[in-house]
Amino acid sequence: MNVTPELLLHAYRSGIFPMAERHDDPEIFWVDPRRRGVLPLDSFHVSRSLAKRLRRMDYAVTLNADFQGVIDGCADRAETWINAEIRALYGALHDLGQAHSLEVWQDGTLVGGVYGVTVGRAFCGESMFSRITDGSKLALAWIVDLLRRTGFTLFDTQFLTPHLATLGAQEITRADYRARLAEALEGEADILSQPLANSGDDIAKRLK
Repeated sequence: MNVTPELLLHAYRSGIFPMAERHDDPEIFWVDPRRRGVLPLDSFHVSRSLAKRLRRMDYAVTLNADFQGVIDGCADRAETWINAEIRALYGALHDLGQAHSLEVWQDGTLVGGVYGVTVGRAFCGESMFSRITDGSKLALAWIVDLLRRTGFTLFDTQFLTPHLATLGAQEITRADYRARLAEALEGEADILSQPLANSGDDIAKRLK
């Protein structure tokens, strides 16, 4: 099957997403989990240590400054489902304004980030990475704050991991996810309609 950016967007609106077995596997397959991970935007958990880390501001945050760098950071691990076709497809979605990345920088070096696809008022998180302690937690806190302020109602994490669970993520049924997705697709949200937060302190205060 020839997967196009348009087909990929249709898949997300239908509640499914693609993966590859390995980074060097040319084939991709569609995934429709029986149990779905979601990160409720109104109950993101900021621990005391994360709030302190947010306020330290020994880092910088950008939006869509290095989309391919974030994908490459997410793929830079022993086992990954990001192959060449997936990298190209999401790059094309980014060019169309349907995929976005949030980057965390330290001393000019990309040290963390998260990327995902936007459909309606849903942000479908694809992957995240960290090269410093709490790098991915910082990325998630900053993007959750932005999604809340720009009208999003659903943050899909695909699967629930122990790491995401510490931040308030939950596992729901496929039927529940489809219902939440359908509601999110009834409206539109624009992640670019508001700037990033002024500081980590502002985020810690808003998300506490």
